[in-house]
Amino acid sequence: MSTDFTGQIAVVTGAAAGIGQAIATHLAECGARIAGVDIAPTLADAVAELPGEGHLAVSANIADATEASAAISRVEAELGTPRILVNSAGIGRFAPGEDLAEKDWGSTLAVNLSGSFFMAQAAGRVMLKSGYGRIVTIASQAAEIGLAEHAAYSASKAGVLGFTRVLAVEWAGRGVTINTVSPTIADTALAREIWVGEKGETARAMIPAGRFVAPEEISSLVGFLASEESAMITGEDVRIDGGRSVI
Repeated sequence: MSTDFTGQIAVVTGAAAGIGQAIATHLAECGARIAGVDIAPTLADAVAELPGEGHLAVSANIADATEASAAISRVEAELGTPRILVNSAGIGRFAPGEDLAEKDWGSTLAVNLSGSFFMAQAAGRVMLKSGYGRIVTIASQAAEIGLAEHAAYSASKAGVLGFTRVLAVEWAGRGVTINTVSPTIADTALAREIWVGEKGETARAMIPAGRFVAPEEISSLVGFLASEESAMITGEDVRIDGGRSVI
């Protein structure tokens, strides 16, 4: 199977750090020109460090439908028609259900669910006109299993699975596929700060594979779903969780 994206435009949200940065790097290594979308002040530096050339940093709040649409319009104007969108931007606000603040519930759904939909909607409009597109959204094991203190996060990711299936049905006959990837805890710099000591060991013990997933493993899976060879895969949630969701 080919993962040569030479000449293709790929929009990656959350590209300034973590999983999004790893995905942007992988696609760039495979020849894609990256439009990194984020609100982080480090975005420009992160995009400048990507392999290859001709990349674009786009500062946008994807939770705002107007900004999401403007981001895609800018990509079209400055790079060309995007063939790939990867929704990786996300936040987590964790607390016991009885203590979860309204603002934390709202902000989590605004970014993770609404932001992913607004970007898929905006990119989808462009892709449908061209007759080709690949959209991949990073969901989570939390979309399907109960995790303490994850009420807002789980709801947001379960919602992503829902709209993905609907758009897959609507767009499958017009050349645009849309799928999700659901990782377990990813071994990012942030995770290494959070999942330490007994907390981290307990989390690893609940994963049959006995470890967290590497961002590069997620990137490779996303790369396949973003490729031409994945044309008959749409509306799917592909787990990459070392067996965590099936125990």
